[in-house]
Amino acid sequence: MKKVFAILCILGTAYPYYYIFKFIETNNWEWSTSLFFEQIQQNYAMSILTADLTIAASSFFIFLIYRLKVKAISTKQFIKYFISLFTVGFSLALPLYLYDNYEKNN
Repeated sequence: MKKVFAILCILGTAYPYYYIFKFIETNNWEWSTSLFFEQIQQNYAMSILTADLTIAASSFFIFLIYRLKVKAISTKQFIKYFISLFTVGFSLALPLYLYDNYEKNN
């Protein structure tokens, strides 16, 4: 399973960044936060996915805070998951957490 989680970490980084790259390429190599948020709220299908990921990532973040508070993870681990969540996204943070904690649970 650890190999699967490692592959998911790689895909969870590469896949979102590929689409960020395509978004910037489509917009003449310029980043526009307002255009980004305008396009992600453009239709109901995207709004569903946005809401789903927002709730999932927020839940995971609250879970990490809880795990830190009960000393189930170290501050260093918390920072690692926090950075992965807010620089790449939930697609990296969750597989990374599962990779790090897989053997502890079995």
